[in-house]
Amino acid sequence: MTSPNLLQTLDDLRQKGLRELEGATSVEGLEAWRVAYLGRRGELTAILRNLKDVPTEERREVGARANLVKGALEEALSQAEERLKAGRMAGLASEERIDVTRPGRPVAMGRYHPLTRMVREICDAFTAMGFQVVEGPEIEWDKYNFEMLNIPKGHPARDMWNTLWVDYKDQAGAQSMLLRTHTSPMQARVMEGSGGAPVRVVVPGKVYRYEATDATHEWHFHQVEGLAVDEGITFANMKGTLYEFARRIFGAERKVRFRCDYFPFVEPGVDMSIDCFACQGRDPKCRICRGSGWLEIMGAGMVHPRVLEMAGYDPGRYTGFAFGMGPERIAMLKHGIEDIRLFYGNDLRYLRQF
Repeated sequence: MTSPNLLQTLDDLRQKGLRELEGATSVEGLEAWRVAYLGRRGELTAILRNLKDVPTEERREVGARANLVKGALEEALSQAEERLKAGRMAGLASEERIDVTRPGRPVAMGRYHPLTRMVREICDAFTAMGFQVVEGPEIEWDKYNFEMLNIPKGHPARDMWNTLWVDYKDQAGAQSMLLRTHTSPMQARVMEGSGGAPVRVVVPGKVYRYEATDATHEWHFHQVEGLAVDEGITFANMKGTLYEFARRIFGAERKVRFRCDYFPFVEPGVDMSIDCFACQGRDPKCRICRGSGWLEIMGAGMVHPRVLEMAGYDPGRYTGFAFGMGPERIAMLKHGIEDIRLFYGNDLRYLRQF
């Protein structure tokens, strides 16, 4: 191919490319045009590759013309892309400006986790009876978690809590820091820092135990602790308070049962149950109460005199009651849930039911 013919071919290619580019009105069309002319196997690229076959004395002129054509095509492609982008944006703006009757995009609404709702419902029931809500640390000292609750070192009652200890030792070389096993340490903390009776508090929070996970056990879960201390508080006051709580959470027709139980920091200690709201004890196959007719919801009791004494109270003058419950268990009983792990599985299909 002689130089004049090659120069004419480049001019024709430029005109043809610009003409075809005017007909490309979509992103796909522009990309197809780019590949046809400027791609690795495009028409212009093929000419540039064959420059080595052009006589040396003509190669400079042909190469310069080829670069001019390439620059013109690339510039035209860039302008076409900008026009297409501007046209699409203008179209969107025009559409939004004109069609004011179109419905807005739906916004996903968040909601409280069922356990958060349960904790708040429990706290609201007690604040309506004059209790205050306080919170405490999740990393706790052995002093508050055990010793000031009448559970000294070596006491067999410590086996009731599968403790997760923190890798820390005090000056005496003892392991004294742990992840709290219950919210009861706040009994000691509140009485120690209250400056005297009366005390009326509920303490919501997370607790931790070294336990295997199954349908009814988790290694971390919530508890709500309650404490009331004053002069003249009796077991009857405790029963009345907890009975009112059961009515607020489970319904006004609920019956309550107290049975003897053991907790080192109360004396006497009881567990509290409500009558089964699903079958009222009439269905031996009831999936809620398993036919017993009763559902245990918490432990409670009168504050042990030793606990009062260690917190600086005169047990001869002051008495009090304490209670503790698991919001997970309350929620499971209230809603008929059979597996505690569902609360922590983050399955939106489950959580959206609440």
